[in-house]
Amino acid sequence: MAEILIVDDDLHLRESFEKLLAGEGHTVRAAASGEAGLRLVEERSPDLVVMDVRMPGMDGLAAFQAMRKVDPKLQAIIMTAFGTTETAIEATKMGAFDYVLKPFDIPDILDLIHRALEAGALMRGRVGLGPSAEAEPGEALVGTGKAMNEVYKAIGRAAPTDALVLIRGESGTGKELVARAVYQHSLRADRPFLVINCVAIPETLLESELFGYEKGAFTGAAARRVGKIEQANRGTVFLDEIGDMPLSIQAKILRLLQEKKIERLGGREPIPVDVRIIAATNRDLEAAVTEGRFREDLYYRLKVVTLNLPPLRERREDIPLLADFFLARYSREMDMPNPGLTPEAVEALASHPWPGNVRELGNSLHKALIFSRGAPLTREDVLAAVGGPRTGTAPAGSEGGEPLAAFVRRTLTEKAGENAFDQLMDHVGRLVIREALEITGGNRTRAARLLGLSRPTLLARIEKYGLRIGAQVS
Repeated sequence: MAEILIVDDDLHLRESFEKLLAGEGHTVRAAASGEAGLRLVEERSPDLVVMDVRMPGMDGLAAFQAMRKVDPKLQAIIMTAFGTTETAIEATKMGAFDYVLKPFDIPDILDLIHRALEAGALMRGRVGLGPSAEAEPGEALVGTGKAMNEVYKAIGRAAPTDALVLIRGESGTGKELVARAVYQHSLRADRPFLVINCVAIPETLLESELFGYEKGAFTGAAARRVGKIEQANRGTVFLDEIGDMPLSIQAKILRLLQEKKIERLGGREPIPVDVRIIAATNRDLEAAVTEGRFREDLYYRLKVVTLNLPPLRERREDIPLLADFFLARYSREMDMPNPGLTPEAVEALASHPWPGNVRELGNSLHKALIFSRGAPLTREDVLAAVGGPRTGTAPAGSEGGEPLAAFVRRTLTEKAGENAFDQLMDHVGRLVIREALEITGGNRTRAARLLGLSRPTLLARIEKYGLRIGAQVS
């Protein structure tokens, strides 16, 4: 887990954070002043700093400036009272991940901390390229075939420039990894790298997330907020799934690309920004333009440099190499021996269609490794992980171990017309989340990552299903 530094002159707040974050599995350090916090950054190089603005001696803003000179990629969350909102905004412009107004709710600050840690990991985590990628990086673009070699060369050509890059490919092909590789090899590699998923954020919130807003811009806008694009000034913004961006926001992105300016919601003054845009989509943009769902002028703006990622079915020669990479990575993360694969298992992997591409392959091998017994993974093991039960076994469908198919049939018979579908989905959801919590020892943050859910979504499901697994989950 992460190492987090808390800098605040309030002893009670420091102790509360230490208890809260240690319970999440993080290592927590604490400092009562900006000077002490700076010394810890120099000594420890933490993953995240959570710091107050008003402190005796060196205030939070000055401390943050000094910390960023020590570690330019250091993520920080600034805590502030209402009277110092403008100061916090200045810190955000300087590169702080975000700021939070005191007092704050625990679920909100935990979610913010989780997102800041993810952003920091994206900036710090190196993306290995090609067959010479070292084993230590957590992630890499793996492949030796002609298609992937073309991708490597394109990254090398595009990265040192400030050109807009459009990455195209099916879901699961590694578009975000390519975006990070471009960023890490660019002239802006020591500046912020922010990811905006245009699908994950509701349309009503996406505009304010990107561009920020002024106080009073809408109901609930109690103070000015700086948007992600302004936060990333002099850095890089990755717009994932840009093909799903609403037309109204496409117009503002076009203005950003043309004029290098934005306007906050409710604002009247254009704000100059210097950001490099990397975009990605799995959509057919040409069809979207024809159908009026994507602006033609933005489409041509995006086509400065286009990188096309091939689906896994078109580069099957890379599957054995990818399988070895994922097994080594997940074995290392789970602190267990790498069991390897039998030749029959490799053959089964190479013949599977992989509609979910590299992501599906990695997830399947992760699942197979979790249920392995130390021996090399067999054909049966990988086929079970891909989507079917092991020969001679059936997944439990109820507390009594009833096979899932039998449980579904019985429920459909007994609950016909009584919202049976929702009941079955809740039942399966309960089983899946319970299994994830058991695998992670009740650690909700790790379980959320394993399931691909946000932490608040997982907590809501745990509460809905009434799950209790030891003291860590309650």
